[in-house]
Amino acid sequence: MKRLLLCFVAVVHLVLADAVSKELASGYLKESGPVSVIPGFFNLAYVENRGCAWGMFQGQVWPLAAFAIVALALLVWKRESVFGRGKCAAVCEALLYAGIVGNLIDRVFRGYVIDFLDFHWKSAYHFPCFNLADTFITVAAGILILCSFGKRTS
Repeated sequence: MKRLLLCFVAVVHLVLADAVSKELASGYLKESGPVSVIPGFFNLAYVENRGCAWGMFQGQVWPLAAFAIVALALLVWKRESVFGRGKCAAVCEALLYAGIVGNLIDRVFRGYVIDFLDFHWKSAYHFPCFNLADTFITVAAGILILCSFGKRTS
């Protein structure tokens, strides 16, 4: 029960950080345009993503929202078998829930997700814009993969 409460508190804080960062991006970058932070490598840019990862499924707001809700419900229901136990599992769980909820809030209340982290290599290679919620999901997946190598099976 203690882990669940700590997870909830962490999720709330992470979702708030995501929401504040998106509001700041909307407030400052929407009108001014992209800001070069590291020239030729990293910009802050306002993007309205009406799809999901890498812009797939454009305009499918409600199916994507429904998918997020079902995924979240399944993760909560099967949390111990998905995440396991321990600190690594608790961190992954909080990050994954926060990422899903952060983008879900945008989809439901805005009809799109605000992305603003823009990485590129000069003008040759451009990674799709993303946000903190996307980062939470990616980091959680990476940690889960890394932690899975340490598990022993019988």
